[in-house]
Amino acid sequence: MLTLDLTSAPRWVDLIPGLRVQLRPLTTALMVAARADPALDLAAVQSDDNIGGTVATEALALTMAKALARQAILDWEGVGDAEGQPLPVSPAAIDALLDIWPVFEAFQTIYVSKGLLLDAEKNVSPPLPIGSSAGAFATALPAKGRARTARVAQTGP
Repeated sequence: MLTLDLTSAPRWVDLIPGLRVQLRPLTTALMVAARADPALDLAAVQSDDNIGGTVATEALALTMAKALARQAILDWEGVGDAEGQPLPVSPAAIDALLDIWPVFEAFQTIYVSKGLLLDAEKNVSPPLPIGSSAGAFATALPAKGRARTARVAQTGP
């Protein structure tokens, strides 16, 4: 069963020890806004230059995560500048934050994967069987022993 959370209030999430972020709920509108980010167009062009490359795919994933984070992160605690002063949320700061591997992984796991799991949750039915009898169950009981051989019919003159 698909569980709907009808609250649209932002939530605080601990990404790594000492770092909390306030995130908007992951909605269709948020994903559409992230996909419209111009940085994705540039990443896609660069990905085409390296067709089939793992590096291009991972770079595209990072670019999408940053675009989504720029839409989703409203506030944070535990992020500071070089002097240790609290750093305000900004697009450049969000990008720099996601360049830190453990933060990127936590954001993907805690926030993004929930949307992907929800997408997978709608596919709860098993795949359709192939063929006319695939997946059918036998209704007759198995035979108790070997059947006798049928008699050969004799034809008359």
